[in-house]
Amino acid sequence: MRVKSMMGLILLVIFVSGSVFAQGSQQPLTLEESIKIALEKNLQLHSAMEGVVGSEYRRRSAVTDFFAKWTGQYGYTRYNDPVTVGYISAAVPTIPNTSRDVYNFTTSIRQPLFAGGSILSNYRLEKFGLDISKTDVETVKRDIVLQVREGYFNILKAEKFVDVTKQAVKQFEAQLEVTKAFFEVGIVPKNDVLQAEVRLAQARQSLVKAENDLALAKSSFNTLLRREINEPLSIVDILEYKPSTYRLEESLEEALKQRPELKNADLKLNQAKESVKIARSGFFPTLNLSGNYYRFSEELGLMGDLRSERWTIETLATFTIGDWGKTAYRVGESKVKVTQAEDSKVQLSEAIILEVKQDYLNLLTAEKNIGVSEKAIEQAEENLRMNEERYKYQVATATDVLDAVVLLAQARVNYYGALSDFNIAKARLERAMGRMYL
Repeated sequence: MRVKSMMGLILLVIFVSGSVFAQGSQQPLTLEESIKIALEKNLQLHSAMEGVVGSEYRRRSAVTDFFAKWTGQYGYTRYNDPVTVGYISAAVPTIPNTSRDVYNFTTSIRQPLFAGGSILSNYRLEKFGLDISKTDVETVKRDIVLQVREGYFNILKAEKFVDVTKQAVKQFEAQLEVTKAFFEVGIVPKNDVLQAEVRLAQARQSLVKAENDLALAKSSFNTLLRREINEPLSIVDILEYKPSTYRLEESLEEALKQRPELKNADLKLNQAKESVKIARSGFFPTLNLSGNYYRFSEELGLMGDLRSERWTIETLATFTIGDWGKTAYRVGESKVKVTQAEDSKVQLSEAIILEVKQDYLNLLTAEKNIGVSEKAIEQAEENLRMNEERYKYQVATATDVLDAVVLLAQARVNYYGALSDFNIAKARLERAMGRMYL
């Protein structure tokens, strides 16, 4: 029994330990996984995709205008006196009715043959609307990818800032210990100890702020991925420098070809041109082929003694005289919208060119700052080492050492800031070029 109890206890410990380990060993998110989660859960993207569905319904609705329309009508009429039901003509004489109750059924089919091109133009307009909705989805996707990349690198930058601040705290703590030791043997005044304590307190305050900034960056990223705002989050460290191979001319050329916003502008221009054709259709007559069937009876089922039926097939051309002035004004208004769409496309192209150039220059600036920051770290480390050595021999003051610690921490902050700025600038340039990254 004791053996069985011991075995059960061991299994329980293993199970509990395994559960705790599984919970604590959550795999860090990669950038690709983060982008995938954001694209799957983002509500703005979902709304844009629903817009595609709505546009597809409108396109299908426009298709139905090409086909015949059927209408039917069934009615009952009660007269105060018996009436005559029929058609007064030489071919179809009237039929006297001794009843005051009359039932009738009427149906017709109408097929448009010509509408001045408005039916086809309306279909094309809705087809362009569907394509616009699809390009809107592509635009939203690229915006989401950029937001995820920016948020990802902001977390990495915040983590590096926390590490740098922790290093500074440790260095200030070590310097405080050295200063206290010197003070106890009478080498340095009390003021040096107080100064070291103040610098340490400031560093600890900076650490609190850096940790808060990191927590805020993670919360913002959780919100972007539609996770719980306080859900634990860890990501893979990909904060590195890979020399950029982009060239401005090639980037501009790709942007003008790939940006979905430009495709959207082209589609809106085509829509405006179709609107001109729809307005111009008012100058032309409409031509329809219709078939009609009529039936009257004194009985509910239309099968009584009093029956009269008739069918017709006709082609009808409809002219609207005196309305051409309004049609001309509508055409003029539609042409103005075409001009506005053309102007919007040109403005968009110019804005994209400026955006690409700005992002490209920002990338070059960040790239140059990385090299400068690396060199600054080497110099700051050497400066700190020299001041610490000099302080040991009382050639340098405590202020020199404390300032050297601050300079080193700032150099490291500048380096990781430049590294993060470089990766974010690269992400923005790729977004400006119309790329998806995936």
